[in-house]
Amino acid sequence: MKIFFAALPLVLAVHGQNISVEPKFEVASVKRTDRCGGGGSIDPGSVALRGMPLKPVLMEAFKVKMEQIEGPPWLETDCFDISAKIPEGATREQVPAMLQALLTERFRLAARKEERRRSGFVLVVDKGGPKFKADDPNGNFMGREKGMMLYSSGLSPVGRLKGAMTMATLAANLSTKGYGPVQDLTGLAGKYDIDLTWANPASAATPPGADSPVRSEADLLTAVRESLGLRMERRDVLVQYLVIDRIERVPTEN
Repeated sequence: MKIFFAALPLVLAVHGQNISVEPKFEVASVKRTDRCGGGGSIDPGSVALRGMPLKPVLMEAFKVKMEQIEGPPWLETDCFDISAKIPEGATREQVPAMLQALLTERFRLAARKEERRRSGFVLVVDKGGPKFKADDPNGNFMGREKGMMLYSSGLSPVGRLKGAMTMATLAANLSTKGYGPVQDLTGLAGKYDIDLTWANPASAATPPGADSPVRSEADLLTAVRESLGLRMERRDVLVQYLVIDRIERVPTEN
């Protein structure tokens, strides 16, 4: 299935009449840079990306993973400084549409989404039921990291995912762990307090001077079942791909 799209508009009712308003940044600057890897942030008032390839920007704009983007190789090598002011009163949920509009305006982006069937997993409730609690907004589950999610690098011997999240968010995070796409079929609504640790595959190797492999944690599939009361079942799933039909390598001037 192919889905063609552009930046999605908002629809506001003014005096009984619907008016379409495309969410856009108030001011935006896009510049090429030879300094890659600077990182960046998106806060309630602004977007500041330094030395950023366009693939991560496309990931944020269209809510897809890196491996789901098909486009020219330079999307991973050419870097840009992008700064933009978010309009007052806009929400964090509107930022992806603003990034879409920016990419369309400055890079002449033309893209489409295609659904393709891939081998992956579905996330379902195990026989004993969930082993986590609904999130309490007034609770202290995350302590000083309240409102955040904690991750560990794939290079770490032990993987870690902790935070208040929906099952869809949990499935999306599990999709990045090297097992393939994961689709939520738990039927559980709302946010839950999730704290999951597992052994990364690389942790099975024995470090120099060690007597035995460092693998005290369960692998991811076992950890999901034993710690969360969920189960990852192997199944073909539909995955959305972002196919880039056109994107200019040199952005238009600020």
